This record gives sequence, C-alpha cells and structure tokens, in this order.
Amino acid sequence: MKSGLLKSMLTSLPLVGMASPALAQGAVSDTATGQVAVSGSVARLCILGEPSRAVIDLGQMVQTSGPNVGRIAALATETLSLPGSFCNFAGSAVGVTASALVGNSTATPPPGFARAVNYVATASGWGSSGTVVSTDASSDGSSPDASAIGSAQAAPKLGDIDLSLSAFSTPGNGLLVAGNYSGLVTVTLGPVPVSE
Repeated sequence: MKSGLLKSMLTSLPLVGMASPALAQGAVSDTATGQVAVSGSVARLCILGEPSRAVIDLGQMVQTSGPNVGRIAALATETLSLPGSFCNFAGSAVGVTASALVGNSTATPPPGFARAVNYVATASGWGSSGTVVSTDASSDGSSPDASAIGSAQAAPKLGDIDLSLSAFSTPGNGLLVAGNYSGLVTVTLGPVPVSE
C-alpha cells in the first residue's frame, strides 16, 4: 500500500528541472562557421603583339628600264603580323594611321615629278571588318597622313592582327625625285573611340 502511494505521488509531481540540457539551451555543435567576403578587380587591358617585321624595306622603287623608266615600279604587297594581340573587354577596335613615303629632298619638285609614294594600309583580324587607310599625299609630299578606325570587337579577344601595305603609287603618276623615302604606319588597339 505504501509503495502504491509513493508511485502515485511521484507521477503527480511536476517535472520541473528534468528537461534535457540540449533542449533547454538550443542545438549545440562542435563546429562553428563564419564567412568572409573576397573581392578584386581586373583592369581593362589591350596588348599589341610584337610586329613580325620591324621595318619594311621596299628597296628600289622605280623602274630602271623600259617605257616607264623613272616611274614607280610594280611593288609587291608587303605583309606583317602582330601575333598574340588581345583586349580583355568588349568594344575594342583597331586604329591605323599611315604616312605616305616622302622623299628627304625639301625642294618642291618640278612639274611631272613627285617626292611622295602613296599606298593602302589594311589591318585585319579584329572586329567584323578590317581597317583600311589610303594615303593621299600631294606631289610635294604635303598632307601625307591618313587615319581610320575599324569596327568594334563584340567580346574580349586574343588573336593575330595582320597588316598589309599595297597599291603603291605616285601622285599624278609622276617621275620620282631621287633620294631616300620614309613613311610610318601606326597601329593602335584600344576602346572605341581608339586614341591615336
């Protein structure tokens, strides 16, 4: 009888302080996790590859015999490459500035003579079309420079830019004045509009 009474008393007592410590304090783990944000940036960058030829030497530019002696010879197209050129962003373009070959004589040539050789410079391999520049210097060598910018490249790109010089001619088909001639082609790769 006593044991029955004790049993009923124990079952009727409130269960104060008998909850599990884990339930009372929330879930506890032996691993903690934290997060640290990491950030950085990449600058816009364009690099032109080293030209496959640093100098284009046309050699003797006039015909030395035949009916057109003294006039410009049929000069072959000259080509070079700027391999491994790249821009790491969309919207880049190739700009070309070409200067006609002008003789080192400063004297104004007499009628029928010229001291300038014009040509067409074409850069290809970038954008959807090439960049084409035609020089148009006068017989006395004035106004030798011409510039153009090609179409924009739609995405970052790594590739070769090919440059060709062709269609060599003299203003008015004049006889060329003797001397040394020099010109310059500058290729620029950068965002549109390309700074030259």
